[in-house]
Amino acid sequence: MSIFEILMLVCFGAAWPFSIARSYRSRATGGKSLPFLYIVLVGYVAGILHKIFYSYDLVIFLYGLNGLMVATDIGLYYRNRRLEHQARTD
Repeated sequence: MSIFEILMLVCFGAAWPFSIARSYRSRATGGKSLPFLYIVLVGYVAGILHKIFYSYDLVIFLYGLNGLMVATDIGLYYRNRRLEHQARTD
């Protein structure tokens, strides 16, 4: 278990609640990049797989938590895109 890996995941993870809150409140997709979100999610999944196959330790939970937050932001992106589409058609 590396303190630097933990610090990196905590720092990255600290940003996601703010992004999620902004997505939820704004109800808009502006400023979001869906490809970027998927790339980050794939990175966290890769980190989880590395921990499972090569270096299992409790840091895997930080990867999982961060991945869950990114997945939440992706879900909100799709919700907001639907809301924007509905607003345009009304």
